[in-house]
Amino acid sequence: MYKKILLTGISGQVGHALQQAFSERHTLFGELVCLDRNQLDLSDQQAIRDVVQAIKPDLIINPAAYTAVDKAETEPGLAYAINAVAPGVLAEEGAKLGARLIHFSTDYVYAGNKVGLYVEDDATAPLSVYGKSKLAGEEAIRSVGLPHLIFRTSWVYGAYGKNFLNTILRLAKERDQLSIVGDQAGAPTSNHSIADTIVQVLGQWHGDVSGVYHLVNAGFTTWHGFATAIVEEYSHLRSVKGWQPLKVQVENIQAITTAEYPTPAVRPANSCLDCHRLHRDFSVTIPNWRDALIAELKAMPSN
Repeated sequence: MYKKILLTGISGQVGHALQQAFSERHTLFGELVCLDRNQLDLSDQQAIRDVVQAIKPDLIINPAAYTAVDKAETEPGLAYAINAVAPGVLAEEGAKLGARLIHFSTDYVYAGNKVGLYVEDDATAPLSVYGKSKLAGEEAIRSVGLPHLIFRTSWVYGAYGKNFLNTILRLAKERDQLSIVGDQAGAPTSNHSIADTIVQVLGQWHGDVSGVYHLVNAGFTTWHGFATAIVEEYSHLRSVKGWQPLKVQVENIQAITTAEYPTPAVRPANSCLDCHRLHRDFSVTIPNWRDALIAELKAMPSN
């Protein structure tokens, strides 16, 4: 059991779910110190060093990140400070204490032009500032050499916070037609699936292995497929939960191309990640993306 765990980014989706998962299993872990962006400014290197040395954790979990993919194109300095430099500083300070580090990365480190699923050893070639900054963070951690696990995940969402799930539900209540990109493929991954997997991994990880692992819900779809599933599953649960009806019908959710919905940051067309290494090394079970979506919707409050 860890004596003290430092968890960053608890105001974010993954950090929030991890805090909840650890709190529910408090007998399995030691003291949990949770920090949000107001308590730990990851753009301030000295603040990071001071906080880590004051807390003296034996495990650091860092889900905190700069995640505004399009905005990063116009403020790369801040994106790199949080996504590239900060993970390296956390690793350096952790190494001084003999600590271990768990960090989260992204499918956007890949170019997205592979046919089939990406494995961890495939060549990286990020297309955006965000993807490049996250890859630089991975490299910074590796260069330090402390025991670490880096989890590349994709299309993260949850009932909590600003994400695709809540955006689609909001738009579906306001509009009778939606146009959603249908030529980018990946695995929608719930924050609770990530948190539950990390808990499973921590029960088995003794610092003897380090490296990169893919962590996504099983299966894959497109953004259009994900939006359609959200509307379908919400509609199935609506009467039970007492939710307000949606304005849009499934048949009125149109698939469009990436070219028809230009964004400042280029996204990979293929974000499908192979998780066999994670299954092999830690024997974890990760649910199918649609099952995870249903679980996430069921956890939403009734009206």
